[in-house]
Amino acid sequence: MMKKSLCQLRNLYKCYSHVSNRSLSVYEPVYLELLKPPYPVYETLNVQIKGYDYAILENYQRYVRKVANAMELEIATAWAAPPEKFKIQKFKPQSSVVESEYVLTLYHRTIQLLQVGAPSVPVLLRLTQAALPEGVSLSFAEHSDEDEENRYVPDRELNEMKKELDELGGPVKKRK
Repeated sequence: MMKKSLCQLRNLYKCYSHVSNRSLSVYEPVYLELLKPPYPVYETLNVQIKGYDYAILENYQRYVRKVANAMELEIATAWAAPPEKFKIQKFKPQSSVVESEYVLTLYHRTIQLLQVGAPSVPVLLRLTQAALPEGVSLSFAEHSDEDEENRYVPDRELNEMKKELDELGGPVKKRK
């Protein structure tokens, strides 16, 4: 009888010791781990294209969008940033006399992709680089606040009016 009660006591202790260990830890079902992707995911990825020829840049942007759609990547938006103008002067040899002067315009296009899996980025990069025209540069980067600021063209009239208002003493403050 004593042996039987001692065995029961041991079994009871084993059962309760497992229960107490389980109660101290957080139970997470197995299916939650299965829902996580097995590889990293880029939340927002910007494909930035720059070039001096507007027509070639527009056609290449269309090509990049077609490749992204064929790979079933989600395109959030695409935009054109304001162009940059550069003034290039060519001087005559050993003088300061300008031989010729050029104005170059650099155009920017950005395509924003959402939820891009890490394994699909190198494939997209290789496909887009294979068809990259001369004079066009391509870069991939994660979206930043600076990209968002560069996206919008500043309103010159509004900025001038704000400057005038500051020169006159700033905005009128209402009394309560």
